[in-house]
Amino acid sequence: MSRSAHPAGPRHADVLPEGHYSAPPADLNQLDPKVWARTVSRDERGVVTVGGIAVDALAEEFGTPAYFLDETDFRARCRAWAEAFGKDADVFYAGKAFLSRAVVRWLEEEGLNLDVCSGGELSTALSAGMPAERIAFHGNNKSEGEIRRAVEAGVGRIVLDSFQEIVRVAHVAQSLGKRQRVQIRVTVGVEAHTHEFIATAHEDQKFGIALAGGQAAEAVRRALKLDGLELIGIHSHIGSQIFDMAGFEVSARRVVQLLAEVRDEHGVELPEIDLGGGLGIAYTSEDDPREPHEIAKALSEIVTRECEAAGLRTPRISVEPGRAIVGPTAFTLYRVGTVKPLEGLRTYVSVDGGMSDNIRTALYDAEYSVSLVSRTSEAEPMLSRVVGKHCESGDIVVRDAFLPSDLAPGDLIAVPATGAYCRSMASNYNHALRPPVVAVRDGEARVIVRRETEEDLLRLDVG
Repeated sequence: MSRSAHPAGPRHADVLPEGHYSAPPADLNQLDPKVWARTVSRDERGVVTVGGIAVDALAEEFGTPAYFLDETDFRARCRAWAEAFGKDADVFYAGKAFLSRAVVRWLEEEGLNLDVCSGGELSTALSAGMPAERIAFHGNNKSEGEIRRAVEAGVGRIVLDSFQEIVRVAHVAQSLGKRQRVQIRVTVGVEAHTHEFIATAHEDQKFGIALAGGQAAEAVRRALKLDGLELIGIHSHIGSQIFDMAGFEVSARRVVQLLAEVRDEHGVELPEIDLGGGLGIAYTSEDDPREPHEIAKALSEIVTRECEAAGLRTPRISVEPGRAIVGPTAFTLYRVGTVKPLEGLRTYVSVDGGMSDNIRTALYDAEYSVSLVSRTSEAEPMLSRVVGKHCESGDIVVRDAFLPSDLAPGDLIAVPATGAYCRSMASNYNHALRPPVVAVRDGEARVIVRRETEEDLLRLDVG
């Protein structure tokens, strides 16, 4: 297969069009440890390996596109979060980032709790053996059936998201002769510095009950009066992919103020506060995420300081990392199909996946890194746009990146940091088959979510 350099497409920073990129890296073969899973490296052939297995062998056995998840890294991140917060706090893994029965078992073994937000996620958690009391159930529009199943199972907490849900959960719990532990999700009016679609604590959006106008205080009044509910605390989540702790400081201050108002009005000190998740990860070398111990120290100091100022006992803190755990542990492996240089613009690199396995670039304008992983190259860097095979001009995987100018059909490229919100948001657009998730650890690889087949698609088509 020819790997001659392509004649068109800009390769030098001084002639590049405007875009979402920095200058080309000094070495295209180097793998930035900030964006790759911990056991990823290159072998003596220059082929990238994960968990001791080369990607060319993985591609031959499992096909492409496919998600490869470093189980060693995943477990290490779980332990790091658990150790950072210690026994006096709770870490709930946000299952929406990526959930499978294998992941549930890893979480249970590493001492983490689990946050679910649908009946399907709850079913996955219970079927994999997660103790119900270690499950939190989220969602802005839980059905009565979902609530009933959660209460029957004995989930540790349900996060109430509206006035209607307060009544709905209380009714279900009373009908089952139970008293359900709940938290009230409040919107604290914090504008997180993130994309509009993943900022969740400003007032003009669908989640939670606003502090403004006394709505959250009224929600507390109603919850405390209902026999079917045991109100254990207040929940706040300000958004996703956040690096700046300032938003959490404002959120904690406002939540603690609500706790003080509850004490003054009802004589009750609520024992828990959940500050949500949303901590960012490195998708590119420019991103600089915080370590779990730094996050734990900062949040603990913020809450303790605010509670001391309000004359409150410090409540038990909960956090909900999802992306921060699973995001960096996986990469998506693609095979290059077409390389199309556009004179004076960039080179379009088409792969065998696309927006059906990673919608985030199209949905959020998300930025990713990408590397040639089936070999090394000393060719000049070329400005590239990695695109999928779908009938959609917005089918972009990596908007702007540098790849070697001798890239050719058949090469394997990989996009790191795709463990979160890629497989969980995957679709069958153009009747694409959703890729498998393969866990790799200590020289062994096993499928934990199998690749879809055409038979799977046709089985659902009953017409």
